[in-house]
Amino acid sequence: MKKIALFIFIVSCFMACQKAKVKEEINPDTEKEIKLTADAVVADNELTAEEKDAGWKLLFDGKTLDGWRMYKDKENNSWEVDHGTLHCKAFEPKTAEKRADLITTDQYDDFELSFEWKIQKQSNSGVMFRVREDYEEPYATGPEYQILDDVAYADVHESNFTGCLFGMYAAGKKTLNPVGHWNQSQILSKNNHVEHWLNGEKVLQYDINSPTWNEVKSASKWKTFSDYAKAESGHIDLQDHGNEVWFKNIKIKTN
Repeated sequence: MKKIALFIFIVSCFMACQKAKVKEEINPDTEKEIKLTADAVVADNELTAEEKDAGWKLLFDGKTLDGWRMYKDKENNSWEVDHGTLHCKAFEPKTAEKRADLITTDQYDDFELSFEWKIQKQSNSGVMFRVREDYEEPYATGPEYQILDDVAYADVHESNFTGCLFGMYAAGKKTLNPVGHWNQSQILSKNNHVEHWLNGEKVLQYDINSPTWNEVKSASKWKTFSDYAKAESGHIDLQDHGNEVWFKNIKIKTN
């Protein structure tokens, strides 16, 4: 009996030590870090109190297409709301063959636009602004912040990479997260001064209708587009380029 009692005592001490070890490993800092991560997930497509006070407005609620419609109200089956994102599906016959850009119902002139995005491998997309519906395609009027798998399209012109003004200005030094990972971008537009930001860094700035702008435009694919970037206000446009792309946390502050 004494041997059995001693054995039970040793086992009990061992189990108590193991519980104490587990408790030590889950320290308060770790628990706090886990909570912060969970809060960050919940906070997608929501505004903080500070953002509300600063005048930010959500353009996507994470659940519906409220505030958005197809360019020129075209028939579409490529866009969907999927797990808190605006998801543009890759081209598929019968299920995602009716393509169109997605535009805001409202129009904007001066603004700060913030959004997060990720793309599939070999994908191409973009965000345009000052878009009007006078032409068959939105790029006839709206300048485009380019979104691209830079690695897969390594042979394209430098003004076609992520963060550039498509077909006009190349982006500068940047930090780009790989395909399948989220990136955060901003477009700031005040009067004719525009800035492109990527993951917290300004990668490009330009002035629409400046002498430099006119010179670059005259040598670009936009030289025959008479109304390109001419409007003082217009729709925000998410491009459907036939590839898979996701957007979330789309918010705007008007100046």
